Amino acid sequence: MSSSIKTAISTSNYSNRLAELKNLISDADCILLGAGSGLSSAAGLDYAGDDFRREFCQWIERYGFTDLYTSSFYSFKTAEERWAYWAKHIWFCRYRTGALPLYRRLLHLVAHKEHFVITTNVDGQFEKAGFDTQRIFATQGDYGFFQPSSGQPKQLYHNKHWVEQVLPVINDCRIPTELIPHTPDGQTVAVNLRCDDTFVEDSHWHRQAQRYNDFVRSAANRKLLLLEFGVGFNTPTIIRIPFEQMSAHFPTTTLVRFNRDYPQMLTKDVSRYLAFSENLDDIFLHL
Repeated sequence: MSSSIKTAISTSNYSNRLAELKNLISDADCILLGAGSGLSSAAGLDYAGDDFRREFCQWIERYGFTDLYTSSFYSFKTAEERWAYWAKHIWFCRYRTGALPLYRRLLHLVAHKEHFVITTNVDGQFEKAGFDTQRIFATQGDYGFFQPSSGQPKQLYHNKHWVEQVLPVINDCRIPTELIPHTPDGQTVAVNLRCDDTFVEDSHWHRQAQRYNDFVRSAANRKLLLLEFGVGFNTPTIIRIPFEQMSAHFPTTTLVRFNRDYPQMLTKDVSRYLAFSENLDDIFLHL
């Protein structure tokens, strides 16, 4: 099914938009999913809610933290304090939960179609939910890995064992000095998150970037459905703007944007566009 209607956000036509979405999914040759932090937030990873306040109560009391995002920029006085915090942070985001139901439902929605995922999220939820890791391009890193803090060599190191070792011995928001993490050759490490130009893009990152580009290239003249979830304006050039441009320039591509706060378009001449600001659980319930 094709559509030339740019749909506005309106509760009055919610049922019509759901029907249109069902048809688009059914009719698509391939589906490209783009996911930002809003998807994990909708799935239940709340970085400022009750879970955060319960798990980080010691840090909140000592440092005055209000949420997980801003606390990650805190300048700790000692490495022992910094790595106690980051052990807890990594565990909270990456290892505390298994696959969240919303991600499992998303896989069920697209599993029967040729699909690919590009995400700025670093929590590993797509992998946990069962998406093929060869079809996931996590552009901004992964909480599950350390990298050399210098950015060299371009290698990553799994950190799950370290996190499990450290959590039980955190005391007074500190870890023992001997548990401060290093690379196998003794370098200091950082979490594999894109913060500056030391971010490590290893061989796997580059393979996935190529697979993403190949997928987009092969889908350009097919019935491509872009499903964009919770992408804001922190890094719009990674997903948000490219998705709009694909919808504007590819002849049979439709963009469906799921965004509670930022459903608006930046790109002109996008006619094949559908938007939802409603609750994702409710939307998935009707698909």
